[in-house]
Amino acid sequence: MPDMLKRLLRSPQGAAGVLIILLALLMVVGGAHVAPFDPESISILTRYKPPSAEHWFGTDQMGRDIFSRVMVGARSTILLSLLATALAMVIGSVLGTASAYLGGKFDEFMMRTMDAVMAIPSLLFALLIVSTLGQSSMNAVLAITIAFVPGMVRISRSVALAARQQDYINAAIARGEAGHYIILREMLPNILAPIIVEATIRVAFAIMLFATLSFLGLGAQPPEPEWGLMVSEARAYFFNAPWMMMIPGFAIALVAIGFNLLGDGLRDVLNPRSH
Repeated sequence: MPDMLKRLLRSPQGAAGVLIILLALLMVVGGAHVAPFDPESISILTRYKPPSAEHWFGTDQMGRDIFSRVMVGARSTILLSLLATALAMVIGSVLGTASAYLGGKFDEFMMRTMDAVMAIPSLLFALLIVSTLGQSSMNAVLAITIAFVPGMVRISRSVALAARQQDYINAAIARGEAGHYIILREMLPNILAPIIVEATIRVAFAIMLFATLSFLGLGAQPPEPEWGLMVSEARAYFFNAPWMMMIPGFAIALVAIGFNLLGDGLRDVLNPRSH
């Protein structure tokens, strides 16, 4: 692990990704403690204040401090995106590995089902699910999870097919090990590297998708300080107070870029041909 971290930090994209993600995690953990104001406190007298020494990122149409809202909103935006990606990774990797191991009709059924789901764009599929289940952050998480599962199934199946031919799998079969033991204890631990890389990159898409759902009013609901919702509320005031929309939008873009860079760095570090 220390050697892998050193190689990751030696690559420019890996180092930049780690730096951005550390900053994002600090916002998640300590954002509520750093915020100088209550993110939901309304003050009519301080509406539309530009960035200043008192309000670093300015104030919004209700006089709420945008810096405080960005700091506190990091928790919901980033944590829920991580949760959706983690759930999709666990479900997709288990299904994909099981499909590669069992083969036959189960594999055919699983792959054709995943192909059918992947034919629907992720955003459209997520919109369909949230519209059916109702408007809430957790329903948005569930929608993103379901939308991401097919891609994770295909990635895990592709690497599991190669692992299925290895001698240690044949030895486990010869010992009479149960199928679930071989899938969970023999195959999955040996194919985690590409799955983790894919999941890291998908976090960036999850952040953008979650922010989009909130922007459309289908994710986080007012007065929650979620970044996508902040952008949605600020669009009507862009020409009068552009900082209201630009700052949370920049936060979304920066964290998404950070996870993309981290995924690229991990891909190079975990690739055995690169060292």
